[in-house]
Amino acid sequence: MRAAIFTLSFASAAAEGPCDILGAAGNPCVAAHSTVRALYAAYAGPLYNVTRPDGQSFSVPVLSAGGFANKAAHDQFCSKLDCVISNVFDQSPNGNHLGQRHKLVNASQHPITVHGGQQVYGMWFDPGFGYHVDKTQGVAQGNEPESIFAVLSGTHFNGGCCFDYGNSESNNKDDGDGTMEAIYFGNAHWRGNSGSGSGPWVGADLEQGMYYGGGNASVKNMNNTPLPFPFVTAYLRGGTDGFMLKGGDATKGALTTMYDGPRPFVDQNGNNTGGRHYQPAKKQGAIILATGGDNSNSAMGCFYEGVMVSGVTTDETDEAVQANIVAVAYGT
Repeated sequence: MRAAIFTLSFASAAAEGPCDILGAAGNPCVAAHSTVRALYAAYAGPLYNVTRPDGQSFSVPVLSAGGFANKAAHDQFCSKLDCVISNVFDQSPNGNHLGQRHKLVNASQHPITVHGGQQVYGMWFDPGFGYHVDKTQGVAQGNEPESIFAVLSGTHFNGGCCFDYGNSESNNKDDGDGTMEAIYFGNAHWRGNSGSGSGPWVGADLEQGMYYGGGNASVKNMNNTPLPFPFVTAYLRGGTDGFMLKGGDATKGALTTMYDGPRPFVDQNGNNTGGRHYQPAKKQGAIILATGGDNSNSAMGCFYEGVMVSGVTTDETDEAVQANIVAVAYGT
């Protein structure tokens, strides 16, 4: 990775980003990743790094502070369509940049459109791919509260473990119940867990289980409805005594609360007997994308943007972030 991997410009920017909204609400972003756009109005640094088979690399910038990715610069460097995304830069001041854990995605495989029909690239994950950073700054540990947002795909998914974005173990191993707190998205049925219908659902990967609810809804949560949209907003609020899941169409409307309550109470057979131990949380503060905490890499999905913040956000803040995402006008 290059030494100078991002800069901040405090010149005026055209649009407010989700991290501006969250920071003003008292929930500063501790990590902010996207191949699509700047997540702060003042961010003028690179979004991601692409590497060609000849070993040459290029950091893809935004067109302007607070703007979208410079696809023309990407295409010029990756003219043979054989680049991989080698890093996704953290736009927050913490430097929590995502790098290789499993195979690296093709940088030019997944063109999409944003506001005004402008083209950019998302990240297309098939099984066997994944990113992470183990040593981080500012990310919640132990039972500290946090909130996580991500824009994903409800049309490219499976039930493999695990299409995650969020907080994970810092040693790439399964360290037991509660050592993760990441958004999971797909239709996995870990020990029979499910939402309503056939998915995909927004869930919480808390280690040794992807849950679509907790408490009495630890195994079956019929209030967690499928999100089959091309672009999905997924949200996980991790409090000190429970968690919340929300989701919705990233191109219109508000978020729906899928679950709000205590952490799971289940034994090894999936019965709600309190046999597993998810309270208090034992978060370790690493960040993963498209992979499980224990190095599992059989999932598939798409990633466009994600942020992790300090503390639990309010419903009002969540809807302001959702409105900001909708304004991007994601399209295929």
